[in-house]
Amino acid sequence: MFKYFILAIVFFTCSCTMNYSFTGAAISPETKTVSVGFFRNIAPLINPRLSDQFTEALRDKLLSETRLRLKTGEADLMYEGEITGYDQTSQAIQANERAAQNKLTITVKVKYTNNKEPQKSFDKSFSAFSAYDSQKNFSDVESQLVNVIDIDILTAIFSATVADW
Repeated sequence: MFKYFILAIVFFTCSCTMNYSFTGAAISPETKTVSVGFFRNIAPLINPRLSDQFTEALRDKLLSETRLRLKTGEADLMYEGEITGYDQTSQAIQANERAAQNKLTITVKVKYTNNKEPQKSFDKSFSAFSAYDSQKNFSDVESQLVNVIDIDILTAIFSATVADW
């Protein structure tokens, strides 16, 4: 009986076709490389550091949370895109018609190409925001807001592409 149990475990372990990790990545064993193109900023309001920061953060996330190797040009998984929105809006309007909070929203358009499983490829936008007290100077909180928003967008992109959520 014990012998059959061991054989069953070996069979099920060897027959798996997906690799899972503690980060939630579910990447087929045939997928080995990834390329991340530069995400240029075409938003009407431009943060001059955002393109570099976002592109590097996406590369770092993919390399640190998967077993993929970075490659320039054609790769098994390819990420391209642009930052299309960087908007500040007022919210939580008070009785005196002043905003208690403002929010920064960033939108990133991503073209994801999966050359191993083309049916998983897509072209869509991801957006996230973070609110801040309207009494604060935007330039004082901008980098912190961008970091929080980047994490949210990167997590959404990761989940939509390699985590298969």
